[in-house]
Amino acid sequence: MEHTHQDENERRQHEKFLRMTTEKPEKLICKLAIPSIISMLITSFYNMADTFFIAKLENTSATGAVGVAFSLMAIIQAFGFFLGHGSGNYISRELGKKNLKSAEEMASIGFFTALIGGALMTTLGLIFLSPLAKLLGSTDTILPYAKDYIRYILIGCPYMCASIVLNNQLRFQSNAFFGMIGLASGAVLNIALDPIFIFGLGLGVSGAAIATIISQFVSFILLLIGMQKSDSLKIRISSFRPKGAYYVQIFKGGAPSLFRQGLGSVAGICLNFTAGNYGDSAVAAIGIVSRIMMFAASALIGFGQGFQPVCGFNYGAKLYGRVKRSFVFCVKYASIFLVIFAVVLFIGAPWIISQFQKEDPQVLSIGILALRCQSVTFPFMAWVVMSNMMTQTIGKVYKASILAMSRQGIMFIPCVLILPLFFDIWGLLLAQPAADMLAFIIALPIQLSEMRELDKLALENPVV
Repeated sequence: MEHTHQDENERRQHEKFLRMTTEKPEKLICKLAIPSIISMLITSFYNMADTFFIAKLENTSATGAVGVAFSLMAIIQAFGFFLGHGSGNYISRELGKKNLKSAEEMASIGFFTALIGGALMTTLGLIFLSPLAKLLGSTDTILPYAKDYIRYILIGCPYMCASIVLNNQLRFQSNAFFGMIGLASGAVLNIALDPIFIFGLGLGVSGAAIATIISQFVSFILLLIGMQKSDSLKIRISSFRPKGAYYVQIFKGGAPSLFRQGLGSVAGICLNFTAGNYGDSAVAAIGIVSRIMMFAASALIGFGQGFQPVCGFNYGAKLYGRVKRSFVFCVKYASIFLVIFAVVLFIGAPWIISQFQKEDPQVLSIGILALRCQSVTFPFMAWVVMSNMMTQTIGKVYKASILAMSRQGIMFIPCVLILPLFFDIWGLLLAQPAADMLAFIIALPIQLSEMRELDKLALENPVV
């Protein structure tokens, strides 16, 4: 019986290999990107839901608390994406090479490591709750609300990390649809629970966090079921065999995500501290704009996530021409989309910000200016994000790490700390646009050299 099951699994994996390496890459990318885009948009939307409903409390400090907690969410996501992208990139390449056993072991190692690491983060976070909230950039007036929110987010940390791993492993195996079901279900539930817990039960900021962790748990269960029921590699405790070689591969594939998300959280902390110099209104406004831009970027990331499994399978199969063709297609259409989106954000900034905050005119004015500034350089992210995703997927850890760190770390942190010294609050507003342009300047020559390398490999490995 076990032998029959193994034969069936190998047959299904072979069919997937043929599909990923022979179908038109443009068609494959669009097919895989649609559920990823939906997942990312819905996830970002329900991340904004907390900000939206808490803003209805008409308490600027409470709204600011969500922005502070956003940095913690970035840390949790950094760990989850590190393991999810690290294991997922390896899995896609191994499936491209038809190495099923090592791919199965990696799937379980990524999952169980996330649960264990998440539990450790919960323990340490709850022990040092007040110092943690201050470290994340909370002012004295925001602190009580930030602690109420962060406390519950920490409780959900283990399965939140594991959910990110499951979702990424599903999509790297071209099963993004199951990831979409899991994430979308949790997102819809969160949006429904937010007003019930915040207003109906009178729990305020704590209610928003409780709604989030309940919804995340539902997503976790559905993602786990999707992993087991689909033709994906199965998660088994018997396959959890931690070995140094596997963790080296996780680091190679996941380090860029860790650096990107980790530095993103550091950047968020720096942003909160800098904004705090201009009062709670500035913290609240920047927090709102950060959520809006994350929502806008989520469609781009979802599109790129449709590209990654195609890239990984074909690179593993030495079909380098298909890898380059896929990248060019993604950059072209992502750029067109971002230009349109940027125009909408720039023109619609007053209406968009007013949906989150009408009562505090200072939040409104700062938010509108910040959103318009960031929308101007937003289209350049098509090249930066797609370059980062390609170099990460094919295992170019050094280049991928540089690209991952450039926008929210290497460039942004100095900008947000230095520009306000010379341009006051305008320096705060221009920090992200300046970082975006500098990140593009870094990404351009790195990716062009990588594309020349693909051309060389394609000549050395002609398709027969």
